Amino acid sequence: MHELPPLNADTLPPPVRDASAWTGREMAARTDWIEVLDTEEIAEIEAATRALLARGADLGVLQSRDFPLPTLGPRLQRLLHELLEGRGFVLLRGLPLDRWPRRFAAVAFLGLGTHLGGMCMQNAAGHLLGHVRDVGLASTDPNVRIYQTHERQTFHTDSCDIVGLLCLQGARAGGLSALVSSATIYNRLRAARPDLAARLFEPLATDRRGEIPPGCKPYFEIPVFNWHDGKLSAIYQRQYIDSAQRFADAPRLDAQQVEALDHFDALANDPELMFTMALQPGDMQFVHNHNLLHDRTAFDDWPEPERRRHLLRLWLAPEGARRLPAVYAQRYGSVEPGQRGGIRLAGAKPTVPLDEV
Repeated sequence: MHELPPLNADTLPPPVRDASAWTGREMAARTDWIEVLDTEEIAEIEAATRALLARGADLGVLQSRDFPLPTLGPRLQRLLHELLEGRGFVLLRGLPLDRWPRRFAAVAFLGLGTHLGGMCMQNAAGHLLGHVRDVGLASTDPNVRIYQTHERQTFHTDSCDIVGLLCLQGARAGGLSALVSSATIYNRLRAARPDLAARLFEPLATDRRGEIPPGCKPYFEIPVFNWHDGKLSAIYQRQYIDSAQRFADAPRLDAQQVEALDHFDALANDPELMFTMALQPGDMQFVHNHNLLHDRTAFDDWPEPERRRHLLRLWLAPEGARRLPAVYAQRYGSVEPGQRGGIRLAGAKPTVPLDEV
């Protein structure tokens, strides 16, 4: 069990004062988080993708050296620094999906992603490339993850250091991407209700939704807020915290913990703190999970199968990522930078499901 000394207003970690503690109102008024690929960089991606496909490379073991980007690569390293040490997100715009087949774009996305980190398996099937779309399921099924539905996801983190999305096709209506700074949520909660902030440094049970590593419980117990090596990290999915209560041996939520989670949610949804963006086909969004939360609004889809909303997802583990407390190994499998994150089940092997593109 992860033990922490009692926390109060005097022993809470200090407010976060770095670039990750932004407000949505501030970011909505700026455009410096949008990076546009130029013609030379697109040509470089295209050449690397064609070469990769021509030699029939095993995409399940793809590394950055297999996808040379002599011009774009250094720019991606600067963006990686912004992800890990700056505001925590970037939108990279400009993949020419009007002239690239979707499978080609998927391989290009994989290759580009390797320059930001190693790829992690995202589900029990070992998928390194995730498909985010409505497959007709509902989150009321305890073994369904919300990205497989058309429902609003609500603010959450994924089980990796960086999550990347490539928009192949948008919805008919809705499906906006939303971001909020967990550092700003902490700062506001610490200032207004330090008693509730302190409760979120205590372990809470979070449902694994049926994806249970060998020897583990069907839930993990990690605090929402974690202070380690001078940095604040957050891990959160309210629906899965609530659904973990279905397990008889899971620690029960008390009234003050529920109040703390409700305040956390209210701050995450505060129009001043969060903001939304509409991803266009060819947009790639990368988000640092440890100091941001992301969400997707509910959506109505097109009736034609070829027009239905479809995003591709990567979970990435950079070697230069921050240190995490040992308790994260319950979810990440390891806390070693570059070797952690994803869903690790017995018998699962990394695979890239291009047939679904």
